[in-house]
Amino acid sequence: MSNSAEQLIIGLVSISDRASQGVYKDEGIPALEDWFKQAISAPQWRTVTRLIPDERPVIEATLKELVDQEGCHLVLTTGGTGPALRDVTPEATLAVGDKEMPGFGEQMRQVSLKFVPTAILSRQVAVIRHRGSDRDRKTGALIINLPGQPKAIKETLEGLKDESGKPLVHGIFAAVPYCIDLIGGPYIETHDAVCKAFRPKSAIRPKQS
Repeated sequence: MSNSAEQLIIGLVSISDRASQGVYKDEGIPALEDWFKQAISAPQWRTVTRLIPDERPVIEATLKELVDQEGCHLVLTTGGTGPALRDVTPEATLAVGDKEMPGFGEQMRQVSLKFVPTAILSRQVAVIRHRGSDRDRKTGALIINLPGQPKAIKETLEGLKDESGKPLVHGIFAAVPYCIDLIGGPYIETHDAVCKAFRPKSAIRPKQS
């Protein structure tokens, strides 16, 4: 059961050779932090950020560190999910995961295909990693690969809405809070106008004050 009093820790990893070398400013992490400020209403949360190159050993080590040492409940990566030779984020993510969660990647591609046909080139994946010393208790983190562009990040998290705000295609974050519940993390509440979290009726708790 998730702990509603526990602080939510979110790991944000931007994976880019050029940004990590200072060739240009990273936009993925600031975009994610801005989105969470708008989306999450409870509990208290903080981020742990990393800017790293497209090197599989570095990506794997970073994801393990964020889950096992920093105690992140949710880790989001941006970048490195295309078909280019240097794009190895999905391989690194699968290597550190205990369970693959294919629905997240499938839905992200469905959202992005509404905008660009090249969305089929995206290879985003998601996994559950059980925390090092707690592996037998099955607590851990959800790790999700996101697109690299801020606009695409927002679209895949929120989904598509009509002019009245009604969802046309659900974004992936609607399912994240319940997934975190199921792996023993904090009970996440969201601002419905940004992204309404979905849970079975039996899993819904009274709003936190």
